[in-house]
Amino acid sequence: MPPSMPDRHASPRLYLQLALVSVIWGGTFIAGRLLAGSMPPLLAASLRFGIASLTLLAFLAATRTPLVRPDSRQALRLLLLGFFGIFGYNLCFFYGLQHVSAARASLIVALNPAMIALASFILLKEALPPVKLSGVALCLAGAGLVIIGKNGNALAGGWAGDLLILGCVASWVVYSVGSRGLSRSLGPLQTVTWSILLGTAMLWAATWAQGAADVAAIARLTPAQWAGLLYLGALGSALAYIWYYDGIKQIGPTRSGAFIALNPLTAVLLGAALLGERLTPAMAAGGALAIAGIVLCNLAIGPAWRKPAQPLPSRSS
Repeated sequence: MPPSMPDRHASPRLYLQLALVSVIWGGTFIAGRLLAGSMPPLLAASLRFGIASLTLLAFLAATRTPLVRPDSRQALRLLLLGFFGIFGYNLCFFYGLQHVSAARASLIVALNPAMIALASFILLKEALPPVKLSGVALCLAGAGLVIIGKNGNALAGGWAGDLLILGCVASWVVYSVGSRGLSRSLGPLQTVTWSILLGTAMLWAATWAQGAADVAAIARLTPAQWAGLLYLGALGSALAYIWYYDGIKQIGPTRSGAFIALNPLTAVLLGAALLGERLTPAMAAGGALAIAGIVLCNLAIGPAWRKPAQPLPSRSS
C-alpha cells in the first residue's frame, strides 16, 4: 500500500485497540490529577516517561527487536515529535492539572480530533467534507462552552489551567500529524520508542536544570504515587502510544484521533467516582457537543475521504 493511502478496511481488532487506548488515556487524567498536587510536575513527567522508556526497551529486548538507526531526516522529525508530543505535552499536562479538574481537562482535550482533522486537511491534503466540517464546528463549540462556562470552583488559577491544557491539544496535533510518514517508514513501535526516548531525555535535562531531580523526594514516593506513575508510564504511554501509532499507520490520523471521544467519558466517570469531581451544566453541554462532533468526524468517511490528486510530499516518507 502506498504511504499516502491509509487502509480503509482495517480489522476490528485495530478499532478495539483504539477504543482501549482512549479508555486508558481517560484514566491518565485521574492519575495525573492525583500526582499533580503531590509532586513537582517536571519530576512527575520525567518519572512517567522514564518508566515508559524502560517498558519499551524491555519489550524490544523480550521480542528480540533491534532498535533501528534512523537516517538524519528521520532523526530530526523524531526530535520534533519528542519535543512536542512528550516534552511539551507533558509539561502542559501536569502543570495544567494543578489548576483544572480531570474531567474539565479531558473535555478541553476533546478538541484533538477537530484540530487533527483541520491540520490533516491543510498539511496532508485530506478531504474535509461538509459532514466532517460540521463535526469540527461542534467540537469547537463544545470546547468553547466548557472553557467559557467555567465557575469559580472549577478553576483555581484564572485562565492558566485552560491555556495549558490547550497547549496539550496543540502538542498532540503536531505529534499525530507529524508521525504519519514515520510510522509507515519506521513502523509504529520504532517511532514511538524513539520519540519517547528523546522526549524523556529532554524532560530529565529540564528537571536537572531546574533542580527538581531530587533523589530524596523520589525515595519518599508512596505506593499510591508509584502506582499512578506505573499506570501513566507503562499503560498510558508505552502500550497506548504503540497502539495509537498503529492506528495512524493503518487508518490515518483523523480517524485514529476520532476515538478520543471516549477520553472525556472515561475521565468524567472516574473523576466523579474517585475524586468527587462535579460535572457542571456547562461542562455537560459542552462535552455532549464535543462528543457529537467527534462522532461526525469519524462517520464522514467515504470515497472522497482523501483528495485523489494530492499525494503526500516526499519529505513525509
